[in-house]
Amino acid sequence: MTLVVEITNQTGDWAGLNDESVDAAAQAVWRDVMERGECEVSVVLADDAFVQDLNARFRGADKPTNVLSFPMDAAPEDAADSLPTGQAGRRHLGDIVLASETIQREAVTQNKSFSDHARHLVVHGVLHLLGWDHEEDAAATRMERREIKILAGLNIADPYVVAPSEALS
Repeated sequence: MTLVVEITNQTGDWAGLNDESVDAAAQAVWRDVMERGECEVSVVLADDAFVQDLNARFRGADKPTNVLSFPMDAAPEDAADSLPTGQAGRRHLGDIVLASETIQREAVTQNKSFSDHARHLVVHGVLHLLGWDHEEDAAATRMERREIKILAGLNIADPYVVAPSEALS
């Protein structure tokens, strides 16, 4: 019962984030939510231009965003058994693409470390690959609670707490 995380540094400045911490964030979700079968995810570290191109082509939004998730088409409860097979017989959950400049701007604005914010977005992205969403209020609340729990295990503060300086703006 393993999750293999393939990390590719496509482009962008990722000096504040190491592969081990990206892997640890994805593994934390796997342990908390799934942990069955042998699966893999791809994490692409990119810049805003790369993500903007993907966002325009696949989501119809011609702007960068912090994270994009491209899940495979299997239902989450069947993910370990029914996903297309990748390397060495592993099931591929999908791809996550992170945008360095957007994440850096958000981290500064939200008074968070670049690494903590990026790892939060890895957790968020893996949850999307497993079928979690935030389209409706109840689903968003469930997803945020799960993220908070997983992030606490990584010693990352609750990302949804509004800092006093943000509350005044």
